[in-house]
Parts: sequence; C-alpha cells; structure tokens
Amino acid sequence: MTNGTILVTGGTGKTGAVLAARLREAGVSVRIASRRASAGSDAAVFDWADAATYGSALGGVDRVYLVAPTGDPNPERVMAPFLRRAVDAGVRRAVLLSSSAIPDGGPALGKVHQAVRELTPEWSVLQPSWFMQNFTTGQHGGTIKSGGGIITAAGDGKVGFIDAADIAEAAFYALTDPLPHNKAHILTGPQALSYDEVASVLSDAAGKTIRHVRISRAELIARLTAFGIPPDYAALLADLEEAVQDGVEDRVTGAVEEVTGRAPKSFAAFAQDNAGAW
Repeated sequence: MTNGTILVTGGTGKTGAVLAARLREAGVSVRIASRRASAGSDAAVFDWADAATYGSALGGVDRVYLVAPTGDPNPERVMAPFLRRAVDAGVRRAVLLSSSAIPDGGPALGKVHQAVRELTPEWSVLQPSWFMQNFTTGQHGGTIKSGGGIITAAGDGKVGFIDAADIAEAAFYALTDPLPHNKAHILTGPQALSYDEVASVLSDAAGKTIRHVRISRAELIARLTAFGIPPDYAALLADLEEAVQDGVEDRVTGAVEEVTGRAPKSFAAFAQDNAGAW
C-alpha cells in the first residue's frame, strides 16, 4: 500500500479505538473520525449525518475503515454517498465493519456491503459474529451487573462470539496488506455457545450466578423501544435474535487466523480477563 493516511470512522468505538492504536503502533498515519473527536492532525470531527464534515476528514486519506452510524436501520443513505465522495477524493481501499447475520445486498449494512464492493477499487467487508463485549460494556453488561442476567429472545441458539480486539486485528491486515483482499470475511471466535452456556462461563469467572432469561421477540422489541431505540431498528435487532434461535449463527470459521495469523480469543479467556466487570 501507499504511505497515505487511514481514516478510521467510529474511531472511539469498540473496534475503532483498538484499530487506531494498532495502526499507530505500526507507524501508519491514522486519522480518528468521531463526533466526539477534538480536531487535530490525527483527529477529525465527523458526523455521518453532516456532509460538511466529510471534506476535512478525507484530506490526504487513501484508505478508510467504515463503521455505520449507531441505531440507523438504513445506513446506506449516508454511507454510500460518503463512499462515492471518498473514492473521488482519492480513497482506494475501504474496509467495512458489517455483521455475519447480514448478507451482501441484504437489508441495512447489506446494502453498504454491496456499495463497498461495487464502488471501491480495493475492499474488504468484515462480517463478525456477535461481540464478546456485549457482556461487559454492551447491551448485557448492565443487566448482568444489576442482577437481571442475560435477557434474550435467542432461545437455545448458539453464537460464535468474537472479541472486538480480534476484529480490529483483522481490520488492520485488511487495511495494510500489500494486496487487497477483495472479499468478505465471516469472523467468529473458536467456539459457538448458547446463552445458557455463556451464563455458565460468566458465572464461573465472576463467582456468582448469572442467569439467561428467555423472552419473546415482542417482549424484546418492547424492551428496546423503552430504552429509546427507534422501532424500526428495534425490530431489526429482534429479527437478528430470532435468526440466532433458528441456528443462523451456529458456526465457527477460521477467518481470523487466516487473516491475522493468530487464533481468536476464546470466550472462557475473555470471561477470565473481564471477571471484575460483573
């Protein structure tokens, strides 16, 4: 690759912050894009909903890591125009953070996946399974700490949970490898676990009983909307959990090791490392 700058959108998020640190460590020029960023040589105030922030973020950039705006059920409305502008400004390679549950051309991020593939000369799409961090700083962390357990509509469905650091490492190589990947990578951890099994692992690590509480799809939508999540997006999240119940995420791939050269972290190791969070 060239010696240009890599723009990391979502640069203060779960994968973006780790990726930015990894790029700096490797001596790669990086610009962190975030609504909360302080403008500077390695940061840019950036808002997907404000096209006026695009120009300063893209100056001198030849690669970009794309993280969708949070809670938007139709992210292609802003991400596709940004991508066209980025390519016009000299960006040659884009790496999109998508989801293992959403196919190329499918709803929401699936349409962004299609745009990245069609518009960018060099590209990768990372399709990780569900984040291990959902149980610490994410949706389940608060309910676990409050004693409410892990609340899902996923039933007995299994998920190949993955550490955000492994996703960031895959992004690092997708952005910096001399040859473009020009493909999608379905990223998982080394084992698919049900939420009952997750609760057992977390209980062992935390030294207290953590339960998996099963609810219906309708109950999940009601919970999410009560937390202020827009109804359309709440329905999309509920659909994803229903798909887990149907077995869609019950798989393990070798993609993390193929891309990074190292095996992904196990859920048991993650639980031990974060035992104090619960």
